[in-house]
Amino acid sequence: MNNFEYKNPTKIIFGKNTIEKLTSEIPADAKVLMLYGGGSIKKNGIYDQVKTALAKVDMIEFGGIPANPEYNVLMEALKVIKEENVTYLLAVGGGSVIDGTKFLSAAALYEGEEPWKMLKNKERPNKGLPFGTVLTLPATGSEMNSGLVVSREETKEKLSMGGPALFPTFSILDPQVITSIPKRQLANGITDAFTHVLEQYMTYPAGGLLQDRFAESILQTLVEVAPTVVEDPTNYEAASNFMWSCTMALNGLIQQGVPGDWAIHMMGHELTALFGIDHARTLAVVTPSHYKYNFEAKKEKLAQYAERVWNVTEGSIDDKAYAAIEKTEAFFHQLGIDTKLSDYTKDYEGTAEEIAKRFTERGWKLGERQALLPEDAEKIVKMAY
Repeated sequence: MNNFEYKNPTKIIFGKNTIEKLTSEIPADAKVLMLYGGGSIKKNGIYDQVKTALAKVDMIEFGGIPANPEYNVLMEALKVIKEENVTYLLAVGGGSVIDGTKFLSAAALYEGEEPWKMLKNKERPNKGLPFGTVLTLPATGSEMNSGLVVSREETKEKLSMGGPALFPTFSILDPQVITSIPKRQLANGITDAFTHVLEQYMTYPAGGLLQDRFAESILQTLVEVAPTVVEDPTNYEAASNFMWSCTMALNGLIQQGVPGDWAIHMMGHELTALFGIDHARTLAVVTPSHYKYNFEAKKEKLAQYAERVWNVTEGSIDDKAYAAIEKTEAFFHQLGIDTKLSDYTKDYEGTAEEIAKRFTERGWKLGERQALLPEDAEKIVKMAY
């Protein structure tokens, strides 16, 4: 196992009717900006719950943060923060709203001229406005980590960053919120969380026995509850296990002491930036091709995954590893997630070359060994057509 340091300062408040606990989490003298997305929280009752809990707090609102939080929209929110002397941010939403709020936390105290440079330079902010979250869509784990992703339509880019100042102070997780989420988004959330675990697990054996079993238990849980979550989100037991699995998938715990891949995400981000495809679905597009292309480097862990998660016990290591890829793709299909780029767009010619070009310009090397070059990414994306 590799050396590591781990600290996660986010307070988790989990369970039924926990939104009312906002009252005790935000300082009474704070000037709060509540950030949210397209307005679904006003239809499902979450908005009213937040407003009731914070009735005595000086709070203003900024809505309209889109899926894949858009930089120019966030700049409008930043203007509000500065003009209104906001001292505390509250994200009420899923990963996009929370990621956007993290970026605003850093941007509010950024001393440079152009906050986009933080993303271009992958800066790691050590100061930011304090913020909390009310999670409305389990998927990204952003409610308990310090990472974020922001998109910019004018340049067709989607870039990530993180830093020690970007952990939420607290996050409220009430599994009851998923009852109003459409099936498509629930399937996306399961796929996103599942792939988050794979990115930290599907590398090479590193002696992280406990981390492997943490990862496998999250995968097993997602497989077990997925059918119920999609078909009956009012089932509280399934909803609570789904929500907590999504959080545990990316709060940093399972990545300690072991290598991480993240090549799937880097390629997937480009597909979202170029075509606007849902983030989770780009991951499902890239995942099978990535594992097939890197089969020799990953087959030991693929075989272990086949045995422990999918109960594949027959055959050689190669047989089990191939079965793992097939089982994973079948799981995505079971959720209604297509796994070929051509399922989402007919204008895919030249996509692989464009992604390779972007990676070359950024000087990126991918994978757990940083051994995947832009030309490898080009081949992987072409396999996913």
